[in-house]
Amino acid sequence: MFKVFVLLVALYSTKTVVDSGHLKEIDPHFNGICKEIEDIPGPEDITILDNGLAIISSDFRRKIEKTSYLYPIENKDLNSLQGNIYFYDLNKINSSPINMTENLNFEFHPHGISTYLDGENNLYLSVVNHTSNGDFVEIFYYDNIKLKHLKTISSPLLVSPNDIVLINESQFYVTNDHGFSKPFFKLFEDYLQMSKSNILFYDGLAFIEVAKDLQMANGINISRDKKIVYCAETIGQKLNIYRRNQLDNSLSLLESLDIDSGLDNIEIDFDGNLYIGSHPKLFDFIKHAKDKTHFSPSQVFRISSDYTLIEEIFLSEGDDLSASTVGAFYNNILLIGAVFDNHFLHCELEDDAIY
Repeated sequence: MFKVFVLLVALYSTKTVVDSGHLKEIDPHFNGICKEIEDIPGPEDITILDNGLAIISSDFRRKIEKTSYLYPIENKDLNSLQGNIYFYDLNKINSSPINMTENLNFEFHPHGISTYLDGENNLYLSVVNHTSNGDFVEIFYYDNIKLKHLKTISSPLLVSPNDIVLINESQFYVTNDHGFSKPFFKLFEDYLQMSKSNILFYDGLAFIEVAKDLQMANGINISRDKKIVYCAETIGQKLNIYRRNQLDNSLSLLESLDIDSGLDNIEIDFDGNLYIGSHPKLFDFIKHAKDKTHFSPSQVFRISSDYTLIEEIFLSEGDDLSASTVGAFYNNILLIGAVFDNHFLHCELEDDAIY
């Protein structure tokens, strides 16, 4: 019996190593040129509006303990340094990020973000906010390169919120990337590859669960016609495609695309193609989270609007940008964000690049 147990442990350990991508060979490639846009810590999520305005979620995200962050500034109170939302205009040459939340009067550590533009061109922004007092969703209104805070939404069901997508100014889907809220149990959930995460829908008054039994539900987005919802599973290494019931907002799984990588945030271009930032080597990501000198490879996939073509359009060893989380595309420009680095990549495709 003991030998059988040892064998099972060995087999499961081997499976975990293989699934993490530890044995993968990294062959860097990108058909274009990238430059670093600096002095913007932890640009974890990026979304681009149809007019070329990019919105960026930024925070000092490297953890030194279970509940505190390592800020690269000496003699500062850890709680005194805020995360921020930045504006970055792709229509301008040599554009620089502009801070839109520098005067907030509450604790703010943004994670996933989403925008909604109504019929009168009013722009709303939803943000997952991780604070020392719990996890919340913040709703903002965009007003002349500033964000006006409208409301804070809380619920016991927000056990580990990650990403969010608005369907109007007050309703949204949000992912819980774990079923547990405590770091110790999250660790077991990850290494045992447990299916405990889910997707919630907020109807303006309350949350309901609309999808469950996911392996680290991460990025979420919605098609332009609001009929299809996409969700990436990082541990599950798949993209789930759901049909959205537009009457009750329930989700029905249409298809799951197996993609051999730790998928993160999802962005959609004007033509409906999907761009997904990803972590090809999850153990390297874990090491990078503890030590910034250890690179974690970065990867971006493009999936055609009909899901028939999955292309790896960017891959690096992590020396230019480690632990990529998002790829957002606009007019031949690809912005790539990351969890911990203090910059993002502004990449331009070569003229002969066909994607």
